[in-house]
Order: sequence, then C-alpha cells, then structure tokens
Amino acid sequence: MSATDSTGGPGTSVEDKVAQLHALIDDLAKTDLSPCSDETLLEVAAANERAINRLTFQGDRQIVELSDRNAERRFGFRSVTDMMVVGLRVSEPMRRRKQMTATATYHGLTGEPLAPKYPTLAQAFAEGAVGPAHSRVVIDVLDDIPHQVDHDIKVNAEKQMADYARVHTPAELTTIGARLMAHLDPDGELTDDTDRQQKRQVFLGRQDTQQMSKMTGKMTPECRADQEAVWAVWAAPGMNNPDDPDSPSGSVEDADPEKLAAAADRDTRSQAQRNHDAMQAVYKLALTSGELGESHRGLPVQLIIKADLTDLINETGHGVTATNSLLPITDVIRLAADAQPWLAVFGEHTTVPLYLGRARLASRGQRIALFAKPDGQVCSHPGCSQPAAHSEIHHATLDYAKGGLTNIDDLAPACPKHNRMVGDRLGQYTTGIYRDGPLAGRCWWRRNAAPGAPPHPKRVNKLPDVGPDFTAGLARVRAQIHAQPSDPPDAGNPLPDSSTGIFTGPIASDRSCLVGLAPGDKILRTTVGTATGSYDIVEIITHDDDALDPADR
Repeated sequence: MSATDSTGGPGTSVEDKVAQLHALIDDLAKTDLSPCSDETLLEVAAANERAINRLTFQGDRQIVELSDRNAERRFGFRSVTDMMVVGLRVSEPMRRRKQMTATATYHGLTGEPLAPKYPTLAQAFAEGAVGPAHSRVVIDVLDDIPHQVDHDIKVNAEKQMADYARVHTPAELTTIGARLMAHLDPDGELTDDTDRQQKRQVFLGRQDTQQMSKMTGKMTPECRADQEAVWAVWAAPGMNNPDDPDSPSGSVEDADPEKLAAAADRDTRSQAQRNHDAMQAVYKLALTSGELGESHRGLPVQLIIKADLTDLINETGHGVTATNSLLPITDVIRLAADAQPWLAVFGEHTTVPLYLGRARLASRGQRIALFAKPDGQVCSHPGCSQPAAHSEIHHATLDYAKGGLTNIDDLAPACPKHNRMVGDRLGQYTTGIYRDGPLAGRCWWRRNAAPGAPPHPKRVNKLPDVGPDFTAGLARVRAQIHAQPSDPPDAGNPLPDSSTGIFTGPIASDRSCLVGLAPGDKILRTTVGTATGSYDIVEIITHDDDALDPADR
C-alpha cells in the first residue's frame, strides 16, 4: 500500500512524489543554461544547493523511519548502518548517522515524536540554509561542550552556533566554535574524566589501493602517556627498523650500544615512520607472547593468511587475512619464513575442501578450512563484510538443534547477527550449500516468504573476481582500439582476395570519396604490422597498370 499525505487526494503517494521529483530533475538537466545571466545563474545554483540540503534532510527522515520500524532486520541487514551502505548506497554512513542523531526526529516507545537533539540546527537544515558540512562542524562543537555546563547555556550555545551556520562557512564555524568553547570553559576546569572517557575512540579505516590504512581516534591522557612511553624506547633511531636486517629489536634499553649506534647512523626514517614500526613490533610481540589466549572463535590468535598458489609462485597479487585485510604477496612470502604452513586442497578447482593436511579435522582445522575457501574470510550472508575472525560456525545444511552434522561440507562462516537470523519464521532465512556447479561449496541464503507468496531467490556472498574480469575487459578494449574499420561484405563493398589483398569486384556504389576512380579500377591493400598495432598501404590499380610487372609499379 502506498503512503499518502494528509490530504489523501489522488496522486499524493510518496512513490508518485519521488517519481515527479526525478522527472523534474530530468527536465532540469535538459534545460539550456546559456540564456541565463551570470546573476541569474548564481541564484539558480544557490537555490539548487538549498534543494540538495533539503533533500538530504528528508533522506535522513526516511532512514529514521526505517530504523524506528526495525526494517533493517526484516530485510536481512546486519544493522541500520549496513542497510545504509548496502541497501541505500549512502556515502559516509557513519557521518550520516551522527548527523541524523543530532538533527532527525525519532519516536519514543509509545510512538510519540521526540524533539531533535539540536532543534535549531535541525530547522536550519530542513530549510536548506545549512548543509552536511556546516552541520558536521556545529555538531562536533556542541558535542564537545562539557557535561557540567548548565542546560540553559547549552541551549543558547546550540541556537547561536546554528545561527552562525546560516551565514558562515564550515572553516569559519570551526574557528567560531573554538572561541565559543574558550568562552564557556576558559580555564578547562569544567572538563573532567567523564567527558574524556566518553570521547575515547580509535578507528581503523579501510585499505586504499596500496593496501594502506588510515588510523584516527582520540586517546585519553593515560593512554597517550603509555603510548609515548612505548615510543620512547621502541621508536628510538635505529630500533625495530624493518628495512635494516641488523637493526636491534625490542627496547632501546636492551640493545647493544655499538650495534644501536651503527643502526642509528643508517636509519633514514622519519619519527612518524619509527613510531609506526615500533607499534608493529609491539603487536608482533603481543601475538607471539601467548598472552592473548589460545583461540578466538575457534581460530588461533595468530596472523592467519591465505594466498593463491599461483600468486605465490609468480610473486604477484595479495593474500587475505582472517580479519579480511589484504597483504601484498611479497609480505606474505616474507612472513611465511617463520610461519606454520597449512595446505588446503580443493577438488576439481571448486570450493569444496577435501584435504587440509592433517589426518583428523579438528574444530580449529575446520575453521581454517572454511577460511581458506573463496570469500571465506567474511560472513557468508550476502553483502556482509564481517571478517572470519568475528564470525561463528553456521550449520548451513541443517541446524545443529535439528540433527545437523558438524561436517566440513555442511558448514559456513556467519557473523553472530546473521547466524541468529536463520529460522523458519517469516522474515528469517533458510540456508544451504550448493553441491555442484560454479557455486559448489558456497552457502546460499534465502529470506523466508509469506505462505503462498513466490519464494525469494537464493543469494550468495560472492565478490567479483576482479583479476579475470579485468583481463577479459582489457582484451575487449584492446580489440576495439586496434580494430580495423571495415564495412560488411556486400555487392558494393567486396572483400579482397585472401592471397593477394586485391579487391576484384566493383568499387562501392558511393564513390563520392573515391575521386577519379573508374568502374574497373582495383584496390591493392597491404597490412604492415608495428610494435603498437598495424597500418595499411593502399594502392590504386588501373587498367593500364595491369599490364605492368608488379616490381615496376
């Protein structure tokens, strides 16, 4: 049933209004802007930006409505953020969630609307007077106000910052916000440990095209002091240098003074690079110390990497860790020197594991076997990116409570959220394992439909095989770039003799581009290959030339 507005009139459904909006945008895209004066075009562009801000606010309202209905679970998404990323294709979902928390209208347990956290900012956003960038700065400033500040002062600060946002740029708002904080707490006496503990956080960003990751966050004073103490002894010049095989490892206090001095002379790293290498050395020490425990969700608490044998032989490509991170194959080979190798062999190039390298498959061996399968580094639910290190073992063919067996060919990784969503009720999932075909060994998921309704399709969590896809696409692109233009053979455009390259039929009927050719003339075409392609030598053979020796022509 379509949602309608309060008028209840015809054509008032939300779907119709959104369709009209898209039609209006299509019409706007076709509008010629050249007749507009500079002043008019500036006004139009400004109005367009306000419209974008207003649409963003309405989009937040729709996402909040889905969240209040708990719709993300019904549609099989792990969380609201997962629904935003996969289902709605929202850019920067974490920032958008923070924006919604501050400016959107949520509903209470009994359905009553709750006022936005920052109502004045929400009003400006709804009007299009401020955009996401302005809102982000204002929210950051207001969230930094110490909790001990009186309520009326917080309310006034919100109103003032929202008013500033209507006329100032985001960069200017940052400066204004700093001045406001200095005015509210000039001596820093209102900020206490409660505020600091609420703001502690560390984020590890996604890997970029070079497999590098950005780390951001906020440390408490105590954590910063601990970090600086570690850097002081582990990040000293010459210490823990991965590019220097003779560099001392561990603490500077335990290093040989002469070796340390020599390594320091060779050390060309910046302080930031030494900090990075010190952190990596500390992590390796923690992983090998045994203090982190023996296992986590059935996997050993170690660095677990899977790699394709072809990539290892060619020393190209990358490996994948149990936490779904990529490692260049050169790093994999280097790390393998001190690693315990596990071999997983797959039958007939399918994804069915047949032999793991041990006579008896223990639970840890089964986990490693599942991880070694294609896309086994993540939860098997379609679209889920939770790594294997955070996943559980799911009895995909038949639930264990119903007599399912813990056999390797009946298991699949599933994150706790999706593992609990398997069941017989409407909106839950039924799962299974493909036994043959190109998807053999993969776990399929199908959302349960209402009785009598058509069944939902089976879906798998299968990412594109980028390497073969790119190679095939490159071959098609090259074929298009280097293709020789030719018309299809017909009476007017005959093909040349395969042995001589001579057109023996009449020339094309459209002779406007062939000035001076007689109907009986022939064309001799010779293809010459080059390093980057080929080119044609075209000769015109007239009746008189036919009598000449080819060497004299």
